[in-house]
Amino acid sequence: MSESETNWGPAALRQAAAHIVQAAGSSPEEAKAVADNLVMANLKGHDSHGVGMLPRYMDAVAEGGLTPNTGVTVKLDLGSLLTLDGQRGYGQVVGQQAMDMGIARAQTHGSCIMALGQAHHLGRIGHWAEMAIDAGLVAIHFVNVLAPPVVAPWGGADGRFGTNPCCIGLPLQGREPFVLDFATSRVAQGKMRVAHNEGRRVADGILIDPHGNPTTDPSVVVVPQAPGPLGNLMGALLPFGEHKGSGLSVACELLGGALTGGGAWHGARDAGRAVYNGMLTILIDPKRLGTAPDFEREADAFMSWLDQAPPAPDSAGVITAGEPERRTKQIREVNGIVVDAQTMAELDRVARRVNAADWRTATTG
Repeated sequence: MSESETNWGPAALRQAAAHIVQAAGSSPEEAKAVADNLVMANLKGHDSHGVGMLPRYMDAVAEGGLTPNTGVTVKLDLGSLLTLDGQRGYGQVVGQQAMDMGIARAQTHGSCIMALGQAHHLGRIGHWAEMAIDAGLVAIHFVNVLAPPVVAPWGGADGRFGTNPCCIGLPLQGREPFVLDFATSRVAQGKMRVAHNEGRRVADGILIDPHGNPTTDPSVVVVPQAPGPLGNLMGALLPFGEHKGSGLSVACELLGGALTGGGAWHGARDAGRAVYNGMLTILIDPKRLGTAPDFEREADAFMSWLDQAPPAPDSAGVITAGEPERRTKQIREVNGIVVDAQTMAELDRVARRVNAADWRTATTG
């Protein structure tokens, strides 16, 4: 760790983050929920969805695009079909409320299709899948992002949609769960923010500049650039898997945005800091499906078969989705969470604005 970085114990970072959120107008309970969720993302190695998001959240609160102390409202409830409006509240809060409702319906009816629109940034989608897994359910999530678009479609030269995550979670009898959680861009946009803050270049094949040319400079999707030929001030991330990832991202936009009623992106860029998500969630109770014994037997047999795959040259072997997060959490719970100097400076900035300049040492009741 360099001298400019700061190492935090998880409990201290939760308290510090909650102090900022509460100072911006949230109740103590809401502030704790937001902070706990963000720090859990840090613990699991997803710093792109951790406390580094707070400056953007605080800016969105100041602009009026993020409304503290707001919960979901029910637009439609047919038991196994739910349509919910997040009312632009903290995604960490409305996401929890939505999943609690969806899980209860799936446990009652055997399944639930839940449409959530107009939630402010839902954070790490794997968290919501893990909630379902803890209840013994299979979870499938399609998510869109309503914010200035940072991902180019395959064959395109500027951003047309967001990082649009897809997530699938399955409980596995006698094993750690399978949690596949990924942005449909080659990397999450937040990882570019982290790289920019740390002054790092990124790998080839991830980014294009405002002119559509390849670049390794993450600032092209973090701060405004010289205008491109269409007047765009930002570059874009590329989709993973070429046309396949691009197609899945479009599916997430249509399912998570259009079908949920939360809205799809089709407009001009704006300067607002708010970022909204729509999420279509499918929850299934394997026990109610009538295939639970087969599922448990066949899933275990397949995962055992997978585990026996010989490692590729220069590889540590096959890694199951969810395993890196569990390993990282074990390490960071002991060694702490490193926050880079630029992120600390941004947190100081917004903390002063909400009269929480003592956030580094304060505790929140």
